[in-house]
Amino acid sequence: MAGCKGYTHKEDTSSPTMSIEAMMLSCTIDAKENRYLVVSDIPGAFLHTDMEDNVHMLLEGTVTEMIAKLDPTIYRKLIWYNRHVKPMLYVQLKKALYGTLQAALLFWKLLSETLQEWGFTLNPYNV
Repeated sequence: MAGCKGYTHKEDTSSPTMSIEAMMLSCTIDAKENRYLVVSDIPGAFLHTDMEDNVHMLLEGTVTEMIAKLDPTIYRKLIWYNRHVKPMLYVQLKKALYGTLQAALLFWKLLSETLQEWGFTLNPYNV
């Protein structure tokens, strides 16, 4: 659901994340029923996820200089300096970046779609 210009609804920016209470209750039930659980980390998870909208970010200081060193012919001319003579650079994100509003939701969608393609089904309580 798209929001008004300049505003994004919460359900469009956050992944379905369980509360700590729900997690503890689920762990208690799993232990009582002697269930086996697997927890996995997906390295670079957000790097697999493309941004859906145009998201711009302002880089400041050292990171700006590091980006400029990657290809000075491209980036050097785009750097500007604030009143404190700190180098600044605006960039557009192609991949989801941890901490951005949409990153967790976009990765959750990608992971859910991938798991369904592999034959897994969504829990009807989560749909």
